[in-house]
Order: sequence, then structure tokens, then C-alpha cells
Amino acid sequence: MGIKSFIGARRRSKNTTTTPSLTVSDYMSTNLITFQPHQTVESVIQSLIRNRISGGPVVNRKNELVGIISEGDCIKQLSESRYYNMPLQDLTIDKHMITDVETIDGDMNIFDAAKKFLESKRRRFPIVKKGKLIGQISQKDILKAAMTIKGQTWK
Repeated sequence: MGIKSFIGARRRSKNTTTTPSLTVSDYMSTNLITFQPHQTVESVIQSLIRNRISGGPVVNRKNELVGIISEGDCIKQLSESRYYNMPLQDLTIDKHMITDVETIDGDMNIFDAAKKFLESKRRRFPIVKKGKLIGQISQKDILKAAMTIKGQTWK
């Protein structure tokens, strides 16, 4: 018995679609609202409310990351200052910020970054390059990145 139907050698199709970049640095925020260690807790609270953010990086004069301040840190100080009847305007954030800051590599794949978010329970990660703060990636940025590549292969 012979071959009934032969369509010839199959050609490999060239994939002409370009896969969008999937690195953290492509989706990170670079226009950041930053804070200084000498700022008062009260001024930081006002800035968080005015800018509708939940926290931000604390940098020194050389733009080196020295900490992160969040709404939770501010609420804690607000509560303690009211409890001990201490004026809030005298407190600076350098003693109340988180100084052991976990950063993320800008060259990391966004899906690896998403996994890191799930494992660490953090809302944001700063990105540092050569000791300087260059950006920040949030969980919302990861979601935006996922939506831009929706419908394409998840490589």
C-alpha cells in the first residue's frame, strides 16, 4: 500500500511577531515621590494623602536608598504620639522608617518579580543601580505589564 496523500515537506514558519519585553525595568515607575530622613512624620503623612500613595522610598542627598516609609509606619507613630501626648511635628522619619529594605533587580523578569511579591508580602520594591535609586516596581505595575501582553505567549 502506498501513501494516499502527501503534501510535501513542511516549512517552518518564521515567527514575525515580536515578543514584548518582560523585564522589571520596562514597567517600573521612575518619576517617584521620595522622602528625606530629616522630614517630619507629619509632612510625610500630608504628602502621602496629597499624592494618594501608600508609601515611598527614603533617600539621602546623593539619591542613595536609606529606607522605606509607609502608611503603616506613619499610623504607628500617630498612635504612639497621641497615646504619649507627644507632638507629631517634632518626629522625623529617620527613626521610624524601615531601613532593612529589600530591593529588586531591574533586569528581572516580571513573572519572577510577581513571585517575589507573593513570597514577601510587600507592596513595592525599589530598584537600585550602582547604589542609586532608579525606580520602583509595585504590584499594580506587574498587573499592568501582564495586561499589555495578554493574548500573547507567556514566555
